[in-house]
Parts: sequence; structure tokens; C-alpha cells
Amino acid sequence: MFVWQLDDPRSKTSAWEVLMKSLTLLFFAIATPLIFAADTVQHVDANGAAKLLEKGGVTLVDVRTKDEFSEGHLKDAINIDLLEPSFEQQLAKLDKTQPVLVHCQAGGRSTRSLKIFEKLGFTRIIHLDGGYGGWVEDGKPVVKP
Repeated sequence: MFVWQLDDPRSKTSAWEVLMKSLTLLFFAIATPLIFAADTVQHVDANGAAKLLEKGGVTLVDVRTKDEFSEGHLKDAINIDLLEPSFEQQLAKLDKTQPVLVHCQAGGRSTRSLKIFEKLGFTRIIHLDGGYGGWVEDGKPVVKP
């Protein structure tokens, strides 16, 4: 007959210590992939965004106000104002499987919008760090009235 014994009389490690080490390893084995999978957002600067837009296949979303957008915007951008009550409903109409590049003026509002994109199930979210201001500062082309 086989008897499993955690305490080896020759060992200085107690059964409790073995159990705690095992539980700790199990926790990290489960938690690590979840922690690293949580960030589904890619961050790019103006140059990185320009390369993505040049390739095509990216939905460009400007979350600034209509007034800001009308003063100048990136070519082919869709203006969906984060501050509008219908923001979520308008976003929900977009193709969630298509990569989406989101920006605002400097990065604050678009950063706040990222959780909404994730909540709605967008699978590839790209954030333009520095926003429209950074884009203009880098001398990238804009559409002006």
C-alpha cells in the first residue's frame, strides 16, 4: 500500500511550506498571462501612425470636439466626440475587427476613450501618443478648411 507523506523526517521543509510554495507558483502561472494580456493597446508616435495610415486598413478616429475637428484634422479621420452622450453608440457602429487608430488634441481624452474601445470589443486599438498636436508638431499633413 502507498501512503503519500508530505513531511520527510529528513527534510527541514514542512508540509505547510510546501503547500504555500505550490499555491504561490500556481497563482503566478495563472496571473501572469492575464496581466500581460490585459493591455490590448499599442502606442505609436506621429511617425509610427503615419506608417500605419500609409499601409491602409486602419480606421482613424478623432475624439476631439466638432469645433476642434473643423479647425484641422488628419485625412480620412472620423470625428466621434468623446464628450458627446452618444459616443459609445457611435463607436459601436464601427468594425471592431479592423485596427483603429485613436487620437485627440494631446492624448488625454483619447487615453480616457481606450477603456470604452476595449469594453466594446475592439480587437486592435492603436493610440497616437501626443495626439493631433504632436502630429502637427512633427510636420505631418492635415486637412484644413
